[in-house]
Parts: sequence; C-alpha cells; structure tokens
Amino acid sequence: MPLRLGVSLQPRWRLDDGASVLRAARHAEELGFDHVAVGNRLLDSGFGLDTDPLVLLSAVAGATTRLRLLTSVLVAPYYPALVLANQAATLDVVSGGRLILGVGTGWNPDEFTAVGVPARERGARTDDHLAAAKALWTRRPADFDGPFTTLHGAHLGVPPVTAGGPPVWVGGHSDAALRRVLRFGDGWYGTGADAAEVSDVRCRLHDLADDTENADRLTLASAAFLTPPGIPAVVPPPGRPLGGAVPTAVSVADDLGQLAEAGLTACTLWLPVASEHVGKAMEWVAAEVAPLLT
Repeated sequence: MPLRLGVSLQPRWRLDDGASVLRAARHAEELGFDHVAVGNRLLDSGFGLDTDPLVLLSAVAGATTRLRLLTSVLVAPYYPALVLANQAATLDVVSGGRLILGVGTGWNPDEFTAVGVPARERGARTDDHLAAAKALWTRRPADFDGPFTTLHGAHLGVPPVTAGGPPVWVGGHSDAALRRVLRFGDGWYGTGADAAEVSDVRCRLHDLADDTENADRLTLASAAFLTPPGIPAVVPPPGRPLGGAVPTAVSVADDLGQLAEAGLTACTLWLPVASEHVGKAMEWVAAEVAPLLT
C-alpha cells in the first residue's frame, strides 16, 4: 500500500482571518493529500494555534469533500466518555465517515489541573472512555460499567455512520499504550517516529498480541516534521526533521520510503512554518516529493 500523506493544520493562523485554515484544508485536498490533522491543546502551547480539534475539523468537513479528518491526538481523559462518543459520532456523520479519532492519554499537568482530572488517572480514564465509546457506537441500547463511566440502557444521541464507530488510532510508545492499541484501536499513531522505531513498534505489537491477526490488522501511522527548503521555520521542530537538517526532495522521499518499508502506511506532515507559507510548503511536497514515492 502506498504511503498516504497528510498535513497538520497546527500553524498559528491569523485570528482576523479564521477562514484561512479552511482555505488551506481545501488546498490540501486539491493537491491530493490524504488527510489533515489537528492537535488537542487547551492552553497555549507556543507551537501554533491551539484550536479544539473536533470543532475545527467539523468546519473542515464542511469545506471539503474527500479529505480524511484526524485528531492528532485528542486527549481522551479531558472528555467524559459520553460526550466524547457523541461528539465523535456527530463528526463522523456530518463528514460522511471521514473522521479518524487519534487519541492519547495526554501529559500536560497544567491542563489536567485546569480540567479537574488527576493526571495519575489518565491511562485508566483513557481505557474507560474508549471502552464506553465503543459500547455506545456498537450497541443500542448500551450497558457499560467502568471505573469512571456507567451506562444503563443508553442510546447515543447520534449513531455513527461508520460501522463500529470511527477508526481509532492510539498514540504512545509504552507497553501499556501498545496494549491499548491492540484492545481498542484500529491503528497506532506515533510522533516523529523513524524507520527503526516503526519496526520496533510493529514487533512489539506482535509480541503483545494474543494472535498475529490482531496485530496485522492495525494501521501504523505517525506525524513527522518537515521544513521545506527555502521556507523559514518559525518554531523549532520538536524532533528530527524529515530529510535531515538541509532537506531536499530526494532526502525527504528517501526518509518516507524507509518509513513505508518499515510498515508505516500514513504520515502526517507537521510543518513548523508561518501560516502564510503553508500553501507553498504543501505545493512543494505535492510537486517535488510525492512523485518520488512509489
């Protein structure tokens, strides 16, 4: 399967022109990208415009027709399970089944304090919320009894259009995270992973799985950092850049090819550039890099 490329909508878009991010998403669709992605930060991260992912992707859904919509990643413990399930199902419906729910446990202690969720419970809450959401997406009525969520004969406000609910990509690198992938996920989602890490995750998933088929069914995907040549970065990439410190189309395509050979099937390009340069950056990828991928 060819590597599917997406683009993060993380740059700090001008607040006096909020539609610019929607124009960028439409441009990504026109250029042939597979998906756009939005992260989940509640407080200013310093790395871009920290919008709510489900709200922004709902607007993107209305502005596009084909692009898949990825939360990269949504912090599951921030959302009560019923709210998470209903919001994700709503976006799944209004987008015509284009949502990919990337989820993680989160890490930011200030945000956990602000939302009133103990950070020490983030793993247990993520498991609880994903299990409850799966129950709500697949059963009407749904019964669920977990440590943080209890449902009795619950009918979700809107059932998802995607059978079984939107695909879930689970982020994380620990054994606990990979067990969560196997239990609740349709895929694994990494951050800045290189080919060696993708190969390692693939092997560990097989080792942790009850059977090979459970691991083989999973999508392997990751965000990667890219500053195209001639376009200045406005923030330092938080990991190794694709193509090295001085990337060329050939070096970027080579890195992406190695990721694909390791088993990665989808890659989200995180572009640490100013919003006014995002279009040019996407055009460079589409014109110079994508044709080199086989």
